[in-house]
Amino acid sequence: MTSISPDSGNVAIAIDGPAASGKSTLARILAEQLGLVMVNSGAMYRAVTWKVLREGVDPHDAAAVIAVLHRTTLECGDDGRYSTIKVDGIDPGDELRGEAVNSNVSAVSAVPEVRDALVALQREYLKRASVVMEGRDIGSVVFPDTPYKIYVDADEEVRAARRRDAGELDAVSKRDAADSRRATAPLIVANGATVLDTSDHTIESGVAAAIEILEKQGLKLL
Repeated sequence: MTSISPDSGNVAIAIDGPAASGKSTLARILAEQLGLVMVNSGAMYRAVTWKVLREGVDPHDAAAVIAVLHRTTLECGDDGRYSTIKVDGIDPGDELRGEAVNSNVSAVSAVPEVRDALVALQREYLKRASVVMEGRDIGSVVFPDTPYKIYVDADEEVRAARRRDAGELDAVSKRDAADSRRATAPLIVANGATVLDTSDHTIESGVAAAIEILEKQGLKLL
C-alpha cells in the first residue's frame, strides 16, 4: 500500500463524474491504496431520497422535500475505511441503490436546501481525516480549493452497459442531463480537474492513471 506524506496534513481528493463512469470504484481503490477514508457523497443524497419516498412525498415537490429534510436525522460517519450513513437510526443498505431511488435522486439533489445541508456534512469529514470523496460537485463545490481533482468520464454507451451489468435500468443520459442542467451545483468539470476517460481502461490501469494524475497535481506519496 502506498501512503501520502505525513506532512501533507488532511487532504481531500475529489473524484467527480457522471453515472457509471467508474468514479466509485476508482475512489474506493484509491482510498484503499492510499490508506484514506472513502466517502460516497451520493449515498447521502440517496438517503434523503429514500426517506422522501418512504414518507410518500413527491420528490419533485421541493417544499415537501425540505420539510422531510428538516425532520430527518442523518448520521454520517465512517468505519475507518468507508463512509457510513443512517437515516433516523436506520441503515437503508441496498435500498439506496434501488430503482425507485435511482429514478428520483436527481430531483431531490436539485433542491438547494438539500445540497446546502449535505455539503456541510461532507466537509465535516475532512476535519477528522484525509479523504477520497466521490460525487458530482466535490471539486467544484465541496472542496473547491483542493488541488487534487479528477473528473472521471466514459462513453455513454460504455456507461449504459455498465449500468445494465449492475442490474440498474435508469437511463444515464437522462440523469446526466438533469444533473448538468440543475441551477444549484451542476455536474461540471471543476477548475483544476484533470479528465480521466475510463472507456478503454481496466480497473487496474484506471487506478494507475489516477495516481499518476494526483502526483502531477502535487500529491506527495511514500
